[in-house]
Amino acid sequence: MTFAVILVAIVIASVLFHFLSPWQATPLASNWGSIDTTITITLVITGIFFVAIVIFMAYCVYKYQEDSNRKSEYKPENKKLEWWLIGITTVAICGLLAPGLVVYNDFVHVPSNAVEFEAVGEQWRWSYRLPGTDEKFGRSSVSRMDEINTFGLDPDDVDGQDDILVAGNQMHLLVNQPTKVLLRSKDVLHDFYVPQFRAKMDLIPGQITYFWFTPTVPGTFEILCAEYCGIGHYNMRGEIIVDTASDYQEWLSEQITFAQVLTGGTVEGLVEQGQLLASSRGCLACHSVNGGPSLGPGWLDLFGSQESLIDGSQVLVDADYLIESIIDPAVKIVAGYPPVMVAYQFSDEQLDSLVAYIESLSTESADSPPKSIAED
Repeated sequence: MTFAVILVAIVIASVLFHFLSPWQATPLASNWGSIDTTITITLVITGIFFVAIVIFMAYCVYKYQEDSNRKSEYKPENKKLEWWLIGITTVAICGLLAPGLVVYNDFVHVPSNAVEFEAVGEQWRWSYRLPGTDEKFGRSSVSRMDEINTFGLDPDDVDGQDDILVAGNQMHLLVNQPTKVLLRSKDVLHDFYVPQFRAKMDLIPGQITYFWFTPTVPGTFEILCAEYCGIGHYNMRGEIIVDTASDYQEWLSEQITFAQVLTGGTVEGLVEQGQLLASSRGCLACHSVNGGPSLGPGWLDLFGSQESLIDGSQVLVDADYLIESIIDPAVKIVAGYPPVMVAYQFSDEQLDSLVAYIESLSTESADSPPKSIAED
């Protein structure tokens, strides 16, 4: 009897938790309300089966309690019951599968008026590419990727000269514009996911995957990696900003093209270049800049401080130490942090900008000019 009451209590608590839970889906901000509907249909069907099965178990526990005078009965088959079970199960499975198949058919058939952008994932950052005025993407290849040509574009392809390159984790989109997202991975499996858009898709190394959506609400929405991709996975985040037409055109006019990159085009200012580089190369996935916890030493007030190493010694955090830690991080490992950082190959100019950015985050050195490698 007690167990039967517990089973009924579980059913009641489960149903109440669903309706009273503070954890609800984020507000919808795209055209994919049909995905929400599919999830609701799935929850209703599985919920009905859950309630029915558990209540039936409680009924059996109560009705067939231990009785020394009762003997078990043997029934070889019950065709009527079998047909009922087959019919109910078939209807339920169709109810689970059919809505998903309909939605997926819409999900992979992109409208003809959709614009495109490319999202590239790597441990642990996002970067983006837009077609230029010719509305064509240039050819790209992993073999051409380097510190300057991070997208691996073919310099001889005229279609790629006007491609717009967006370094950093922030991407702008036009509200109410159907948008196709082309997805590439440089290393391992990732997943491009914006919860408010409901739509997401895996990034598979060696392939180009895609999906589409129409952002319907202006605002800022967080991009998450929904596929475990390594130790910095939890911090592989970005932002999509959905703009009105005027704001979008203003942002677009500030971006640089591949042709400008080839001629040395960058954002203005050494500190700004370092901030952009730190964001675009995934540094901020492991190093916090606001004093919060992080996988590696935080950068807030780091420059000019003393760091304790695993061998018990201390080191002054200056430009030389920072550069050494970037290009050969295994030489001096800070106590309390795992030795997981890989060596990075940057040009002298890029190292200058990173040091300047880290130094700018230190209140003690805010009034002193950044030290350049060229001065050593």
